[in-house]
Amino acid sequence: MKLNAGALRIAALSVAVLGFGQVSAAQEAQKMFIEGDIVRGNTPNGNTGPVCVLANQFKRRENVIFRIRVRNIAGQPLDDKNIKSIVVELSDGKKYPAQYRARPPVAVRAALGLSGPLDYFWSAAWLIPQDYPTGSLSYRVVATDMQGNTQEWTPFKDLRSLPVVMPGDVEYTK
Repeated sequence: MKLNAGALRIAALSVAVLGFGQVSAAQEAQKMFIEGDIVRGNTPNGNTGPVCVLANQFKRRENVIFRIRVRNIAGQPLDDKNIKSIVVELSDGKKYPAQYRARPPVAVRAALGLSGPLDYFWSAAWLIPQDYPTGSLSYRVVATDMQGNTQEWTPFKDLRSLPVVMPGDVEYTK
């Protein structure tokens, strides 16, 4: 069977259109972008060091705070009206749900004389148990939107980017 030039153009155009449809569907499924870091948080017993400062080395009974922001394809932050859940999963299998809140917390804003929040983002806390083994561990963040779509994020696979549980005792200050 012999095809003329017009039929070849139509066939090529059909393949191109189908290809664009597949790219568009792939882009639509990939609509959440996650970023995050870890900082030291306060504990019910007091502070164990500077709070909300980037850190990756923690002692047992310290509070690790996972700070997370999720953005849509346009770069806009997604809040609790757009995200159903965010969960931090440690490499040991433990899972910690994140919550969307104003930052800094009300008590800190009052102490600093701030009239309102400076930012809003997701955070999850992990108070390291007294008997937790020392060493590095990895984690991942899983975000689920209101339609049930999920997106996963992991930090760099570099020990300097991962939380490390150090030996030693903590001292609390109020």
